[in-house]
Amino acid sequence: MRTLDGQEPTVPHPGPAGRPGAAFPAAPPVGRRYDLGHGRQLMLHRSGSGGPTVVFLPGAGLVGLDYLRMHDRVAELTGSVLYDRAGTGWSSPAALPRTATEVVDELRALLRAATVPGPFVLVGHSLGGAYARNYAHRFPDEVAGLLLLDPFHEDLHALAPQDVREQLARMNDQELPEATPEQLEVARGRMAPLFAAWPEPVREPLIDHHLTAWRTAWLEGSNVHDEVAAELRRSPGLPDVPLAVLTATGHDATQAHLWSEAALREINEAKTALHARLAASVPRGVHRVLDDAGHGFLHEERPDAVLTAVTDLLGRAGD
Repeated sequence: MRTLDGQEPTVPHPGPAGRPGAAFPAAPPVGRRYDLGHGRQLMLHRSGSGGPTVVFLPGAGLVGLDYLRMHDRVAELTGSVLYDRAGTGWSSPAALPRTATEVVDELRALLRAATVPGPFVLVGHSLGGAYARNYAHRFPDEVAGLLLLDPFHEDLHALAPQDVREQLARMNDQELPEATPEQLEVARGRMAPLFAAWPEPVREPLIDHHLTAWRTAWLEGSNVHDEVAAELRRSPGLPDVPLAVLTATGHDATQAHLWSEAALREINEAKTALHARLAASVPRGVHRVLDDAGHGFLHEERPDAVLTAVTDLLGRAGD
C-alpha cells in the first residue's frame, strides 16, 4: 500500500520480506541480534555512551542502517541505538502489517534485552513517528524527548484532495508488479550514489536488502490509515516532554512521481498544519518546516537540522 507520507518501494521486485515463512536474513553487517523468546530475534546496533539514549524508529521500507550516518554523529553526543523491527531488515521474519502496540511492545522488550538504559529520546521517521508517539502515550515515564521526522499523521488522509484518496484506493487494489533484471540494474545504479558515503561493509548489503525486500514498505503501511490511525486517536495526549516536529516539503522523487504539483501543494499544506498542531499540543513543542528536504531521506538531505534538533532535545530533557 502507498500512503500519503509513508515510505515507498524503491523498485518493484519480488521478495519474501514480511511474508509468513520468509527465510531468516543473514547476519547483520553491524550490530547483533537479541533473542526476545518465541523464536524471535531483533537486530540492534549501539554506539556512544551517556544519556538520554537516542533510539531511531525507521519509516516504513527503511531499516536501522539507513540512519547509520546520523546515528554515528549522535553517538558523539550520547548513547545511540539503531534497530530493525520484526519483519524488516536483519530481524526475524514476521507477518505484516502490525499494530503500533505490537511494534512498541517489541521495541520495549528489545531495549530491556539489550540492557539499554532509559529514559529515551525517540527519533521516529514517517511511520516510525506514529510508533514513537504510541510509545510516549503508553510509557511516558520512559521517554525524555521526541523528535518526529515528517511523521505520519492520522488525519492527513481525510484532508487530502479527493482525487488523491481515489487514486490511493485504486493502487491498494492492484497486485504488486514483477521486475526485470534490467530494472534491477537501473535501480542499483540509482541507489549507489545515495549510499556512497556509508562504510563499505554496510553499503552493499544495505543496497542488496532494499533491492530484494522492497515489499516491506507496501506491507508495513497497509494498515496505517485504519488500525494505526485508530490507535493514535484512542491514545491520551503526549506527555509533557520536549518535542520537535520537522516537516519536509521539498522535492521527493517518489511523491513527485505519484502526485501532481497541485495535489502535492495541498498535501504539504495539510501536513504542515497537522504537524504544527501536533507540536503545539505540548508546552515544550517546536515545529520547523524544511522546504529543501524530501520525505524519504530528510535525515540525509538535512542532517544539520536533524542533529540540531537532537542536540536541543538532549539539552532540554529533564527540564
